[in-house]
Amino acid sequence: MARIFDVIEYRNEMTDEIVHRFPDDSSIGDYRIGSQVIVREGQAAVFFRNGLALDVFGPGMHTIATANIPKVIDFIGKAFNDRTPFPAEVYFVSTKEFQNKKWGTPQPIIVRNPGMGLGVALLQGFGTYTFRVSDPQLFVTNIVGKQAIFRTSEIEERMRTMLLSKFQDLLGETGAKKSVVELIGLTEELGAGVRAKAQDDFGAMGLTLTTFYIGNLKPSEKSAQELRDMGMLDMNVYTQLQAADAMRDAAQNPGGGAGLTAGIGAGMGIGNIMNQALAGGMANQASQPTSQPAGGSAPAAGGMADVMTPSEAAAVLRVSEEDVIAAITAGDLKAKKLGSAYRISKSSLEEFLRG
Repeated sequence: MARIFDVIEYRNEMTDEIVHRFPDDSSIGDYRIGSQVIVREGQAAVFFRNGLALDVFGPGMHTIATANIPKVIDFIGKAFNDRTPFPAEVYFVSTKEFQNKKWGTPQPIIVRNPGMGLGVALLQGFGTYTFRVSDPQLFVTNIVGKQAIFRTSEIEERMRTMLLSKFQDLLGETGAKKSVVELIGLTEELGAGVRAKAQDDFGAMGLTLTTFYIGNLKPSEKSAQELRDMGMLDMNVYTQLQAADAMRDAAQNPGGGAGLTAGIGAGMGIGNIMNQALAGGMANQASQPTSQPAGGSAPAAGGMADVMTPSEAAAVLRVSEEDVIAAITAGDLKAKKLGSAYRISKSSLEEFLRG
């Protein structure tokens, strides 16, 4: 039996639905000439027959067989009388703005950071975006296809991938002119830039990206091993970063010395701090007299003395002498106690650096 409808309407608020087909099963609707099509505010209705879009209706009441839907009337022609049904599908499309959609960087983004540390930094960001359907016919034709119900969750991953691609591209362009510190202060400008870059890709799907907000942009916390795995570090810098990680772990140890540089391995400052440590250690060794210092031994070719005092070890690590004593007390750094003084071998310090 033919399915004949006199009123075509979808009253759902469509909070997470973008498209709902009527009828929503596998059958085709049979609509009488003279049937009413009621489109609510925040909706559009697209008529399809045999895979072809016949017309798009905006909010209001529309009557099949009047001049306000000429493409439908032209298709029906004069072959049907006023009460003859014709088969078609109606796709109700939500045109409201879908809000509070989340985006974030699953992996840190590498940006140039000239003049600071390693010359690169790892940034992570997250925020929200909003979008709406601007071309219902294009969206249904190119994205939805024959699906009866299409929800926001079915396209969010695709949109996030597009946004992250534009975000990474913009960071690369801006990072060539701005330092990381300046980038972090440009979240409003970066958000506007991503929105502008993404509009063509969204428009090709029949969508408009209405807002893109960066809630937070910050340096990523990565261990020395993770940075090395990314191919960003050579062995010398890797050894220095291991020292930073060891200091951070000691700071988190209740028995370790407060004041150890907790979080020293984080983000944009890590290369700068450790490069300073390396340069400072070498400068300290260069400034010492060539004769063997009291309580220690002459510096080896590698830049460290064979036996060091806590003060000399602190100079190599670029931390305070109290921090080194605290690491010894906690058992993290092996040392020999002679009377009231500690002596640290080069091998012990290297073992400590390796973690």
